[in-house]
Amino acid sequence: MADITNPAPRRLPPLSKPWLAAALILAVIALLDNAQFWPTVGFTVTALWNTAPFILFAVLAVAYLKATGAESLLARAFEGRETRMILFAALLGGLSPFCSCEVIPFIAALLAVGAPLSAVMAFWLASPLMDPAMFLITSGTLGWDFAMAKTISAVGIGLLGGLGTMAFAQSPVFRDPLRAETPSGSCCGSRKPFRGVPVWRFWQEPERRAAFRETGVSNALFLVKWLTLAYVVEAVMIHYVPAEWIAGVLGGTGIMPILLGALVGAPAYLNGYAAVPLVDALLAQGMSQGAAMSFVIAGGVSCIPAALAVWALVRPRVFAAYLGFAVAGAVLAGLAWGAVAA
Repeated sequence: MADITNPAPRRLPPLSKPWLAAALILAVIALLDNAQFWPTVGFTVTALWNTAPFILFAVLAVAYLKATGAESLLARAFEGRETRMILFAALLGGLSPFCSCEVIPFIAALLAVGAPLSAVMAFWLASPLMDPAMFLITSGTLGWDFAMAKTISAVGIGLLGGLGTMAFAQSPVFRDPLRAETPSGSCCGSRKPFRGVPVWRFWQEPERRAAFRETGVSNALFLVKWLTLAYVVEAVMIHYVPAEWIAGVLGGTGIMPILLGALVGAPAYLNGYAAVPLVDALLAQGMSQGAAMSFVIAGGVSCIPAALAVWALVRPRVFAAYLGFAVAGAVLAGLAWGAVAA
């Protein structure tokens, strides 16, 4: 007998939230202010086109480091004296191209075998703040000086957290830091990192070529979707948010705009790449340089992917210390950059 049952319809892959959010914003503009729809789309496309060279270079650089197995160099930051580990962990965290959730298994293993929490804290604080891709996008949008200052701030906040954790290692806050169970997976993909000595001529091995291709595609999609949303929001902010309101709240001199930048930045955004165009819009509307720096530092450390990477492994009191170091470091970075940029 012939099978007359209807085949199950194919389900389209779910549209990611950044694309949905950008589409929703554009739909609302088309409905409520149709005259502004095409200027918003044009602003977004132009901004993406201007950023495209930085995105391309960053994507290729990260894919190359991934395919060669440069992740294996992470372990070297956690060898030797504790102060040396803290220094190298902060430097590596501020310069490495790996996201916070990607190193959850790596950090869990280090903590399990006795690596000091101080070095891990330094790496955790610095890691979400800067990487090669973010540096290129930040310098292309906010300027080389701002990108360099943020990189220095990333390393500095790592040192602040690492040395602070070492100084109070015997306090109740940092004793027995690990949760009873730690996750063994990663939210950044199923491909396991290459082990051993990096293979810089990765194209000679099919598996590494596949890693290069997969990493490049996934990072390109990741950056484009978040930056598209960010540029749509930037266009909306520039057109609809009064500049005098931003200047009144986050402009001017003194410590108050910097404190507000850190307090607003901590819960304000989900992704450090998307924050760059938003800060560009805020600066254009009167936000002070110090408040801008404190905003991106506090927001970068406490954004959901970075915070969840820490929350997944340590007890709440250690997580609270992580956030405390983040806010304190953001305020100090804002004060320093505000004084230099003035």
